[in-house]
Amino acid sequence: MPQKDPCQKQACEIQKCLQANNYMESKCQAVIQALRKCCAQYPKGRSPVCSGFEKEEKLTLKTPSE
Repeated sequence: MPQKDPCQKQACEIQKCLQANNYMESKCQAVIQALRKCCAQYPKGRSPVCSGFEKEEKLTLKTPSE
């Protein structure tokens, strides 16, 4: 049986918050930060729900070509 995702709870909280606030991310920054904090505690690949943030960070770190 696969191990439980350690950040699943925070991911679910984001979904609840977004649904309650008509998908306005600005109103859910606290729960988004909680997920980022959780993801930072585990090595890449340990939490499948963190994979989206890992991809996002790679895109943010790239600098545009001149």
